[in-house]
Amino acid sequence: MNRPLDLGTPEQFRQPRQLDVLIPTRNRPAELAVTLSGLAAQDGVPDFGVVVSDQSDAEPAYLQPAAATMVRALRHRGHPVLLARRLPRRGLAEHRAYLLSRSVARYVLCLDDDVWLEPGTLSRLVTAIRELGCGFVGNAVHGLSYADDVRPETHVHYEEWDGPPVPERVRPGTPEWHRAAIHPAANLLHVTEKLRLPAGAWRAYKVSWIGGCVLYDRAKLIDSGGFEFWRQVHERHQGEDVAAQLAVMARHGGAGVLPSGAYHLESPTTVTERDVEAWEVVLTDTDTPQPA
Repeated sequence: MNRPLDLGTPEQFRQPRQLDVLIPTRNRPAELAVTLSGLAAQDGVPDFGVVVSDQSDAEPAYLQPAAATMVRALRHRGHPVLLARRLPRRGLAEHRAYLLSRSVARYVLCLDDDVWLEPGTLSRLVTAIRELGCGFVGNAVHGLSYADDVRPETHVHYEEWDGPPVPERVRPGTPEWHRAAIHPAANLLHVTEKLRLPAGAWRAYKVSWIGGCVLYDRAKLIDSGGFEFWRQVHERHQGEDVAAQLAVMARHGGAGVLPSGAYHLESPTTVTERDVEAWEVVLTDTDTPQPA
């Protein structure tokens, strides 16, 4: 029988470091184990910690043997791990706000609990955000079951940044909003294959938003409001990541990075109550003229 798993304490975890990975999870013990295994195999970024916050209906996913072993593997490799429960559930944005509050790192990676990162991914993302100096960079996730489903009509939305990203005000109905078409299925994988980049090379491209794996400059994320808009939206929402990224992009700019080392596990969603798009509420509030 496994020995009890040390959950860690917020006081011990909140230390200045280069990067913290923030993972919200619910009812996904197998997927969480795979996600943590990808982090345990990262190299080139020795100074990173991991926060896992669980909202499972029953026992926390990180107590399952496979996930617990990956927690121990991360700690064995020198990466502090904080494990927490965040109940009752108040929505995705509140959960991300809670995770963000656990960190004082220079950068924070918001990583979904169903994404496997290939070795070298963290190093490439950290290199990119340092060189670009923008508010966030991200790796759109590949759905490998679509690897043979080539959709060339979506590739026209790929546009590289010529120099550092600049702030952009991206809104529905604009050409910039349609950049999101490059990310579903395996579209970005096919674009990357056509580029034939040499080993170690990467490119920054223009985005509307990125799901699943986004690295923020923590100070710039907080300057843009973080996820504190959770108080404005009904708890049965989705699109909280879109809302945060649009705010950061408007102030500090953002970019996608390819090649992407993020792979979607393509498991059924655990977000079944999606009555509201958080970004719609936030954009309505921010775009409404205020009284003089």
